[in-house]
Amino acid sequence: MSELWTPSSWRSKPALQIPEYPDADELAKTEQRLSEFPPLVFAGEARNLKAELAQVAKGNAFLLQGGDCAESFAEHSGDNIRDFFRVMLQMSLVLTFGGSKPVVKIGRIAGQFAKPRSSAMETKDGVELPSYKGDVVNGIEFTAEQRIPDPERQVKAYRQSAATLNLLRAFASGGFADIEQSHRWNLGFLEGTEAGARYKKMTDRIEESILFMRACGITSDNTHTLRTTDFYTSHEALLLGYEQALTRTDSITKQYYATSGHMLWIGDRTRQPDHAHVEFCRGVQNPIGIKCGPSLDPDELLQLLDILNPNNEAGRIVLICRYGADNVEKHLPALVRKVEGAGRTVVWSCDPMHGNTITSASGYKTRPFDSILSEVNRFFDVHKAEGSIAGGVHFEMTGKNVTECTGGTNLVSDEALSDRYHTHCDPRLNADQSLELSFLMAERIAHERNGG
Repeated sequence: MSELWTPSSWRSKPALQIPEYPDADELAKTEQRLSEFPPLVFAGEARNLKAELAQVAKGNAFLLQGGDCAESFAEHSGDNIRDFFRVMLQMSLVLTFGGSKPVVKIGRIAGQFAKPRSSAMETKDGVELPSYKGDVVNGIEFTAEQRIPDPERQVKAYRQSAATLNLLRAFASGGFADIEQSHRWNLGFLEGTEAGARYKKMTDRIEESILFMRACGITSDNTHTLRTTDFYTSHEALLLGYEQALTRTDSITKQYYATSGHMLWIGDRTRQPDHAHVEFCRGVQNPIGIKCGPSLDPDELLQLLDILNPNNEAGRIVLICRYGADNVEKHLPALVRKVEGAGRTVVWSCDPMHGNTITSASGYKTRPFDSILSEVNRFFDVHKAEGSIAGGVHFEMTGKNVTECTGGTNLVSDEALSDRYHTHCDPRLNADQSLELSFLMAERIAHERNGG
């Protein structure tokens, strides 16, 4: 890995999970078009995120990363983006208020269109077709025509990402995120729920503090940080041709940045040290996530850290741990001991979604709320026992009132899954479940902060 890096050097390495396009010339033309498009994000924003993640690594902030399993072209709307952003604001407010730490907010949005698959082919009723790999690659409809990888979908993904980022930036800086408006962030369908009631009670207390600050002359009109927020985007760096096309040289530092999103992550299926995805990510200066599943050996993780972060730069690496509730104690302690013992600076984050996926009695893929919560708690337990920092969480969630994960105080039952099961891929927490988890995590953080 000591050889010279270029945005295209990944092409000389083995590459898993990248689709085979039937027309290589058309793919090359599309990637050339993308390389001439404006960047979606800017190098300075990625540097700001890295600085904020460095504070998470030190225990001075908390990471909240969440969003769709896979974005879909069909669900791209202003209302959906607004509702997602609103739930992220609510969750971060709960965590900030309860944990007394700033929250770094990163969405799985504006680029999370591709999905790795365990099998290249899918069979239904005796018919075998290529698997659906996300809207940026092919269509979800089970037809031979729709399952053909189409390069033009990358252009559509870029344009939807640009529109999403435009709206997110407006929400973050245009008054929607004003802390004085936090009592208005509640979604209508949360009224009457336990999480909604707890949120209202909390915002009533915040409003009392705001009234005090106003009396002292501190308002959102004269204090910028009260009316705006920083919000970042992230996605799995799966389609490396797309990522290469959107890689730019920063005019200030002369270093390379991926401008498709502020943070990229390497999936559990593509983190081989000598393969293409690691090769690409080692050369861009964005924060990089590494999905850590049961198959990741601690020595291999150190090798990955040597490749991706040879200077041990704080804020560069987020280790996103995904084991399943029953496997956390089996795998995580050895990983923590190896990384911490080697003096590596990382952000430890918990992905309690991917290891807790089951098929319900009604035939739906789902994730039980209790299993998700259990993995989060066990993640915190391990870090407390090891003396390391539980830095954040990584959820698949939505602002929509879906019924995809079972459980929670609103008790989504197995029988209710069919009511509003809308995901294109994996089941997501709905707004009520997401907010409930935030309160439970905030209580845990506050308890530990007070010596519990």
